[in-house]
Amino acid sequence: STLSSSSAASDVYKRQIMIRTTHTVATKTTRTIIMRIWILMKDLMTMKWMRHKGFRSGLEVKIADQISKYGLPVHYETEKLSYVIPARSAKYTPDFKLGNFYVETKGLWTTQDRHKHLLIKDQHPDLDIRFVFSNQNAKLYKGSPTSYANYCEKHGFIYSHKWIPDNWLEEAKNTSA
Repeated sequence: STLSSSSAASDVYKRQIMIRTTHTVATKTTRTIIMRIWILMKDLMTMKWMRHKGFRSGLEVKIADQISKYGLPVHYETEKLSYVIPARSAKYTPDFKLGNFYVETKGLWTTQDRHKHLLIKDQHPDLDIRFVFSNQNAKLYKGSPTSYANYCEKHGFIYSHKWIPDNWLEEAKNTSA
């Protein structure tokens, strides 16, 4: 009789352990799923906000926010600049206009983009177009010894890493006033 009551108590204990373990695993799984859903919703809202404001990249949003926080108006893609691609005309819309210069933000800087900016520089030597790269040390292509920064220095482009330098913003503020 003692053996069977001990065995019954052991079975009850095992069931309690199994229920607690199952509950803990289910709770952790539920928390993980809820966290993933929350992150996806946040990302979707950010993308929706970016589209609503007209921005196409996170770096553009970051730079617009920086300009705004500095007290300058955000002029995003407000102008179209004409330039000629050999054998055809084309238009270029700079990302931001600050005072007397333009700021172009780049994550990936493709061969086509680099070629376009060389053509614009050649055809509009009076324009001041500056670049803000998400990574100025990125290479032009896999295995390239040349970084975006090296390319800019070689071709006389003014550039910055991740943010607009304060002196650019100050310059814009002084020319806007």
